[in-house]
Amino acid sequence: MHLLTAGVYRDSPLCDYDCKPRPRLKRRSCRSLLAVASLCPVVAALPGPALAQSDNPLLPRNLSPWGMFLNADIVVKAVMIGLAIASLVTWTIWLAKTIELRMAMRRARRRLAMLEGGGHLAEVARACDGDRDAVAQLVLSTAREAELSDGIVDDGFKERVALRLERVEAAMTRQVSRGIGILATIGATAPFVGLFGTVWGIMNAFIGISESHTTNLAVVAPGIAEALLTTAIGLVAAIPAVVIYNHLARVIAGYKALLGDASAQLLLMISRGYRASEARLRAAE
Repeated sequence: MHLLTAGVYRDSPLCDYDCKPRPRLKRRSCRSLLAVASLCPVVAALPGPALAQSDNPLLPRNLSPWGMFLNADIVVKAVMIGLAIASLVTWTIWLAKTIELRMAMRRARRRLAMLEGGGHLAEVARACDGDRDAVAQLVLSTAREAELSDGIVDDGFKERVALRLERVEAAMTRQVSRGIGILATIGATAPFVGLFGTVWGIMNAFIGISESHTTNLAVVAPGIAEALLTTAIGLVAAIPAVVIYNHLARVIAGYKALLGDASAQLLLMISRGYRASEARLRAAE
């Protein structure tokens, strides 16, 4: 009988006790071993995690970013969607302003080279007639003031031209700066909006603790993960906005410097015309 008991016990999947035949084994010991061997297949059929705890319906099945978004509260979802839209606006402004500023600076350099090449104001004005770029507007505004002054070039004329040039520069700078303020707003407010979503998500996590009556980390972790995801999205929206704003501000400052150079060239051109007119008056006397 002890041979049969040892064979059943050895074939059990969870019992690794080596039950070798012992000729002097008592009858009572063989009965105990037989009872243990009969329980081993039942124990082996039970799943390991099921012995510890059953599945908790409060635990989400998917903790990927998309899964956390779907399982988040409506307020947290609204915050995430708003931050995603802000990030899209940031990159749209960057693309549009990069193209606009690159074209504007290319035209300004070409016009500045033309002004540095010399020539009369009337010739430069004819070359810029009908164009809408910034330097062309500076040239046409100077020509308009010369026309209104009846060709009289004196100190008052130069002051009026300088005032016109200053106003045109300011208008052109405002034109290329449109939309840049949105980047500053996004960079300043996006972290705080993300922080609001984080606070709301942590509040929901504590509510989940009170409803489930447990402090198990597996129950608290999903709400905290959603809150931290909101913070991450806020930083993703804010950091590029700040970097792009500073970059575009530097580019606009360089563009404004080009317009200042063009205005200086126009004032030099007027000054040369003023000296030429004085020379002609002296020769006539």
